[in-house]
Amino acid sequence: MRMKAAVLREIGAERPYATSKPIQIEEVELDPPGPGELLVRIAGGGLCHSDLSLINGSRPRALPVLLGHEGSGEVVEVGSGVSDFKPGEPVVFQFAASCGRCIRCLEGRPQICETHAIARAKGELMGGGSRLRDADGNTIAHHSGVSCFAEYAVVDRGSAVKVDTDIALDQAAIFGCAVMTGVGAVLNTARIRPGETVAVIGLGGVGLNGLMAAKLASAGTIVAIDISDDKLGLARQLGADHTVNARDADHVSQVKDLTRGGVDYAFEFAGEIKALETAYDVVRPGGDVVIAGLAPAKSEFAFNPANLVGEEKAIRGSYMGGCVPVRDIPRFIDLYRQGRLPVDRLISDTIGLNDINEGFDKLSDGVTIRQILVP
Repeated sequence: MRMKAAVLREIGAERPYATSKPIQIEEVELDPPGPGELLVRIAGGGLCHSDLSLINGSRPRALPVLLGHEGSGEVVEVGSGVSDFKPGEPVVFQFAASCGRCIRCLEGRPQICETHAIARAKGELMGGGSRLRDADGNTIAHHSGVSCFAEYAVVDRGSAVKVDTDIALDQAAIFGCAVMTGVGAVLNTARIRPGETVAVIGLGGVGLNGLMAAKLASAGTIVAIDISDDKLGLARQLGADHTVNARDADHVSQVKDLTRGGVDYAFEFAGEIKALETAYDVVRPGGDVVIAGLAPAKSEFAFNPANLVGEEKAIRGSYMGGCVPVRDIPRFIDLYRQGRLPVDRLISDTIGLNDINEGFDKLSDGVTIRQILVP
């Protein structure tokens, strides 16, 4: 079938993207779903920093690529061998499908499935190859097995999670990345306990979800850290006890003064080395640094090993919030329904395909939280 889609053909284009237009809206050919795959009509796709990292070249992928990894939609057709999905059912995508057979899946960590990691690096689905071609018949890569900045997507069965029909399906897209990554880092990776102190560094869509999760988990003191006063203001509305602007030269000492020497857990959601340095500096002796932000692929973080040992600090990575999507997406949606996880407050705007380059300008400038693209 032919459809409209947002295809990235240039990495590292000059800003503003609204002028340079690295993303082209094209008519592309989408193959029908193969065995173990689904055809989904897209309801919404969230503009995320992980997409931006492809556009600006900080985490490059094979080109051309059809962008979009955080999304939702309605099943239109199922491939052979799929018996647990039916046409008409609403789904939220998750960007790390799992094979169920590799050693990572068997040890209960499907979010770092080895089979999917190989396919993702090639821009393919786990069934092998791409289902996308441009007008000249050239192959277009899939983004994290999803590619939801389009009218339709063919995805692995494991990339979709069924959800209830009583929520706005376009807005449900945010559960596929921002919610899982932010909430999961706090509840699954760190498993913070009531009364523990928390610093949240980086207040984008992922970081603010992490902040709401810390509030949900009854953290004792929550300190929100960012360089945007507007985002710090929203953080206070969502439950932060204190806010600190990272541009302040003494921002680390401010956090330590507020938390009697440092926090139990520091969560880095910005994907920047400076933010990671702040996280390491504000955590107390014996505390944990949890890294969920994706820094540029070639960046490095340095720490003093003697300090790490002498203060018994720990540094942990958290990919996709350590989530098991079929378990956690419905659970987080239920918390949203109860009013305990108001993720709709993070949706800044709804845009169309033709607005996508300008949308990434806004995301890059930090003047928006989550924009939902409705194709």
